[in-house]
Amino acid sequence: MRCPFCGSPDSQVKDSRPAEDGGAIRRRRVCPDCSGRFTTFERVQLRDLMVVKKSGRRVPFERDKLARSIHTALRKRPVEEERVERMISGIVRQLESTGESDVPSDAIGRLVMEALRGFDDVAFVRFASVYRDFREARDFESVIAELTAAPETATEDRG
Repeated sequence: MRCPFCGSPDSQVKDSRPAEDGGAIRRRRVCPDCSGRFTTFERVQLRDLMVVKKSGRRVPFERDKLARSIHTALRKRPVEEERVERMISGIVRQLESTGESDVPSDAIGRLVMEALRGFDDVAFVRFASVYRDFREARDFESVIAELTAAPETATEDRG
């Protein structure tokens, strides 16, 4: 792992432990050249996933892109970061456990919608407005009707 301070390629691991979200390994490193200390997080990747876009184009799956879209939907919402990370890790595990390396983009969107439905109603509506390409106010009404028709367990859970 390259040192972020001096660029040396020879950092040394001083400590390793599971990260708080349980889906990564936290490593404390030190650079022998500049004595800089830094932390890295490493995740186990079960398989290389490819996202198949609606156009048929295939692109590598990016966990960070998934996380950004979820964080955008959750912006300024009172949720714990640890719960968000567990949700993201759960979605990635579901994708990896399908046994397929090609995943349609709409399947990823459906998994995110499913996860957000039970997590935060406002984030669910925000994500739905982009995922379903809302064009008018009536589109918001229909997704809100979906939420109110859902069982009580689908309401906001800040546990």
